[in-house]
Amino acid sequence: MTLWRLREHEGAPEALRRALWLVLAGCTGFYVFDYGFRQPVMALYAVFGALPLILFSKLPGPAEERAVTLLLVLPAAAAMVTAGTLLAVRDWAAALGLLAVGFAVSFLAAGGPRPAGPAPALQLYYVLPCFPPYAPEQLGDRLAGVTVGILLTIAADLLLWPDPPPAPYRLRLAGAMRALSAYCAAAAGPVGGTAGAEAVVSERQDAERALTATRFSLVPPETRPASVSLRDRGLVHTRAAAGYLRGRIDDAVEDAREADPAAARLLETAAARLEESARDLDRGTPGPSDGRLRTALQDFDDRRARALEAGTGPEPFRLRQDAAVRAVAEAALLACQAARIALGHRPEPCGNPSSSGPFAYAAVSAPTWWYRRIRLHLSPRSVLLQNSVRLAVALAVARLIAGALSLPHGFWVLLAVLGLMRTSAADTRTALVPAVVGTVVGAAFSTALLIAVGNRPLFYAAVTPVAFLVGFTVCPLLRPWWTQAMVTFAMVLLFGQIGAADRGLPAVRVLDVAVGGAIGAAAALLAWPRGAHGQLRGAVADFLDRAGEGCRTVTDELCRLAGHGPDPLYPARRAMLLAQSTYLQYRTEQVPRRSGEPPWGAYMLTGYDVVTGGSLLLGRHAGEQYAGGQHAAERPAPPSPTASAELTALAEAVRQVCHGAAENLRGTGSSGPREVTDRAAGKSPAARTLLVADAEAWLTGVARDAARAEKSTSP
Repeated sequence: MTLWRLREHEGAPEALRRALWLVLAGCTGFYVFDYGFRQPVMALYAVFGALPLILFSKLPGPAEERAVTLLLVLPAAAAMVTAGTLLAVRDWAAALGLLAVGFAVSFLAAGGPRPAGPAPALQLYYVLPCFPPYAPEQLGDRLAGVTVGILLTIAADLLLWPDPPPAPYRLRLAGAMRALSAYCAAAAGPVGGTAGAEAVVSERQDAERALTATRFSLVPPETRPASVSLRDRGLVHTRAAAGYLRGRIDDAVEDAREADPAAARLLETAAARLEESARDLDRGTPGPSDGRLRTALQDFDDRRARALEAGTGPEPFRLRQDAAVRAVAEAALLACQAARIALGHRPEPCGNPSSSGPFAYAAVSAPTWWYRRIRLHLSPRSVLLQNSVRLAVALAVARLIAGALSLPHGFWVLLAVLGLMRTSAADTRTALVPAVVGTVVGAAFSTALLIAVGNRPLFYAAVTPVAFLVGFTVCPLLRPWWTQAMVTFAMVLLFGQIGAADRGLPAVRVLDVAVGGAIGAAAALLAWPRGAHGQLRGAVADFLDRAGEGCRTVTDELCRLAGHGPDPLYPARRAMLLAQSTYLQYRTEQVPRRSGEPPWGAYMLTGYDVVTGGSLLLGRHAGEQYAGGQHAAERPAPPSPTASAELTALAEAVRQVCHGAAENLRGTGSSGPREVTDRAAGKSPAARTLLVADAEAWLTGVARDAARAEKSTSP
């Protein structure tokens, strides 16, 4: 690759900024302490206070936000250095400490990209002092060096030119909401009898593309709304509601049988509200509250109820059509309200703090949300727990082996484990070969330099900033082994200034990387070797099973056949979050993507429809307990025994459809989608009839989505 092509590389500006950041933060502290104050310990810890944060950590947000994150890292870094210094007294003590530190720090990813970003640096802050010599008297120098290194990292980051800001996730959501608005407006045509269903095809495709762009797997990790903040929770909810809305518009178009101007007007009102929400997301601030859609929805419900009470109720297919249109409007309202929360609006507090309604999360504090996140991932099926356990055990074993073999510069072994381990054995093996090749190349070049120059620290001092600036700008743009070669060369330059230039140092580096890489590869092979790739089918299938059970539990609640606690959908929600985290990791793994791969998004959409639609039904028809801060009318009487039996039978049929889709994913079921027979609400009081009609629309929508997913999978 020529220099001109490197200059035109899209990652060149970021690589140049990061290299200059490393020179200003790392070299400044190193030179001041080593050459100014003759404090080599402080110098070493100053450069290693900056180096892992700049090279190995991905801190989200602009420089000002990164500065706040790094200030919070300071006390944690001091704790890591202190623990590593004191536990270096025995190899087994250092290994046990590393087991605890490796797991706890890795598990910080449960809180999103902000706490997960500095995790590699925190682990290295423990690793560096946990090797001999055991020198607790150096603790003060070590803490001073790391503190200065982190502060210089903050200062250099603030002084350098700002990174080009990545597009906020809310802008992707704005595009999705705008496309859904157009799709919703187009759907008013076939519902109102003014256009055929074929007129909405292009709008549906546009909505699909816009929703695809909001997938977390296609968004840079540092911009994903994955933290515990209320804004991020609102963004996640908005995305889920938008996906649910798309499915409901599909249903409304499919169920359009007879012209209904009132239903078409409701869709047009929903489309206008979605367009307003898209503009709010573009601006980044919520607009004034607009109750037009809620009012139109209530008027639509009143019209349906009056027609039924007057004995002039519509035919069953019209009940289904009205229920499908109503579901669109309600889903649009849900998405718009979630977007307002994401933009900083605080909804009214829920009447019941433990409510399981769609906006209950808005009343939950960040510490409580942290607790829920951690509790969720304390499961053997959590890929986050698997990764944390795998890495912690590998680090602890590497520390024991390095101590038992008395490897010089043993912390390089652990650095190799941290740098080379991936979430699957295949990915780890793929990373290992370039790492060893790059280390050998870097060691050969470093050995030649040491032989030619000898023990001349000032020469190395003059070369270091130039090598850092050029090497860490160019090498990240080339093949992975170039970066490993540069890291090896950088280590030799630094240690050649602290002690006598040792010609055997590059060979030690090669040995340590080989040992660390072998330990990491063995750990990846023995502990969950297939990573998320081997678990995704089971995670999504489990989500579908729990979603199918949710159809039954919600129906039982609506028909008052059984009570299922404060949140009948909790098992489905939990399985949904585990499936999401597994899918996100799967998208990061370098496994071959087969052409016949299941449509994961389509299968998960079925589960989303259960969770979202079931929650809305409970809030509307099962009383304030499930309303989640929304207005809920007084709970109507349950359906008649006959209607309850039909509705329960339909829910059981949909459960079987979801279970069949799950078994199809696992490869143990019969191929092909299963059909669900449509049922109609019987003659009964208006509120009961509407309950049955809305529940039927929800259940048949779930069955349709499951069938679409299975059809996409069929050869």
